[in-house]
Amino acid sequence: MADHAGEHDSFVESVMDKVNVDKLHGAHHDSSYSSDSEDENNDTKSPVDAVKAKIYRLFGRERPVHKVLGGGKPADIFLWRDKNVSAGVLGFATVIWALFELLQYHLLTLLCHILIVAITVLFLWSNASAFINTAPPQIPEVVLPRDIVLGVASALRIEMNRILEILRDIASGKDLKKFLVVIVGLWVVSILGNCWNFLTLFYIAFVLLHTVPVLYEKYEDKVDAFAEKAEAEIKKHYAVFNDQVLSKIPRGPLRDKKLA
Repeated sequence: MADHAGEHDSFVESVMDKVNVDKLHGAHHDSSYSSDSEDENNDTKSPVDAVKAKIYRLFGRERPVHKVLGGGKPADIFLWRDKNVSAGVLGFATVIWALFELLQYHLLTLLCHILIVAITVLFLWSNASAFINTAPPQIPEVVLPRDIVLGVASALRIEMNRILEILRDIASGKDLKKFLVVIVGLWVVSILGNCWNFLTLFYIAFVLLHTVPVLYEKYEDKVDAFAEKAEAEIKKHYAVFNDQVLSKIPRGPLRDKKLA
């Protein structure tokens, strides 16, 4: 009986060992299958990601042009999403520029003339309505909303603080490249200011905002391809200049210690 019980126990143990081995094989098969499926998914995604990573965008842009311009209504106007509104805004700016630059109008004079014409027309219409049996003009009550005024003032304050923070960061001497770019940009603007006044420069910038982004969005691939070649040429020439000129400039012992 003892031998029979021992044989029964060994038989049960062998069956349990076989079941555990099968479970281990099944788990290994499932894990290998899942890993294979993950590898297949990675293989299917990796070419797309690789292609996207290889696409060159001007100035390292990762967002669409509409988002770069801030999105919303201003970006729609600059990109001519609504041609009537964009043409109207550009036409209004052109009329203002023509009045002040071509006709040599002054802002205060223009505002006074507009008010003279508007008040005269409304005054004559109000008095003539009693003789021609027509209703007098309904002059709307114009009140500037407090929220809009505070919102504009708050937005201007935020932008001015941001500009001052950028100038402070540049003047602190942390980034030489950014400092040189700002100095050269201000120098170019000062030269342009000698050729044209502020209003003409503002109008030119306004026209460029209405033309350059929409043209770039239309010919985006061609412009990015050309910019990639231009950047490669610039980097090549800069490497030569760095090797022949900048690397030969002696450095002070203090700077060497900091770099070490």
